[in-house]
Amino acid sequence: MRVLFTGGSGKAGRHAVAYLRDQGHRVLNLDKVPLGLDGVDDRIADITDAGQVYDVVASYAGFDEMEPGVGVPRFDAVVHFAAIPRLLMTSDNECYRVNTLGTYNVIDAALKFGVRKVIFASSETTYGICFADGERKPDYLPIDEAHPVVPEDSYAMSKVANEVTARCFQRRSGADVYGLRINNVIEPHEYAENFPAYLENPDLRRRNIFAYIDARDLGQMVQCCLETDGLGFEMFNVSNDDHSVALETDALISRYYEDLPVAEMGARETFYSNAKAKRMVGFAPAHAWRMYLEG
Repeated sequence: MRVLFTGGSGKAGRHAVAYLRDQGHRVLNLDKVPLGLDGVDDRIADITDAGQVYDVVASYAGFDEMEPGVGVPRFDAVVHFAAIPRLLMTSDNECYRVNTLGTYNVIDAALKFGVRKVIFASSETTYGICFADGERKPDYLPIDEAHPVVPEDSYAMSKVANEVTARCFQRRSGADVYGLRINNVIEPHEYAENFPAYLENPDLRRRNIFAYIDARDLGQMVQCCLETDGLGFEMFNVSNDDHSVALETDALISRYYEDLPVAEMGARETFYSNAKAKRMVGFAPAHAWRMYLEG
């Protein structure tokens, strides 16, 4: 497929872009800084500028596409990850502005230029736990896509607004628009760097609902969505299968969630349910932290 990927130079994006490239896709990365990955072209653009976004969506992915002399090919899909990636990087209103306006521009341009598959990054933060002022607990466990999304910070608010925007675009266009509520992204080197502290102090993972998503498995999830047509608008939690700490399910519930309704769960089963992604698009996470930490 010919894929436009926004935000491919970021922490999550660079691994997803590499995964898609390795699956044989032609990927053009739209970002404010180049990725510099072999086999992937970069286009520097600002997603908050509609004109720049429209130009890239309607442009060549590289010089080689000029050779046939048949005009600019159409993208088969747009994957939108570009954003201010978290709270406390810019002012709150700038975070909200960039994320909401950028998402509007990307989806609008994609659909107006005939793209029929849009995949966009939402976030675990929409559930209102990660960046809460004080402690917020989920309504029930495991958290699935039906759980209320009531955040109180500008980053998560922008992601909820983006989900509504995407749903409205899908209803008007009939295209496939899939949103990914991505849990805390872990790069391969972070297992050795960060997980020993998580195993020593599980409190460090409470705001992430003790879950995580390996960056390579996130790439696989994007691939699954590219391969799955006809779902219309859908939101998917994206996480690995297990907790990000050594404590098992019963111990975590006893320590942190004693009064919550809890469905029957496996001893290491993630509290951030990925069951819908497995059922509807064939997501099959291949990585777990125990594979990378000896002992």
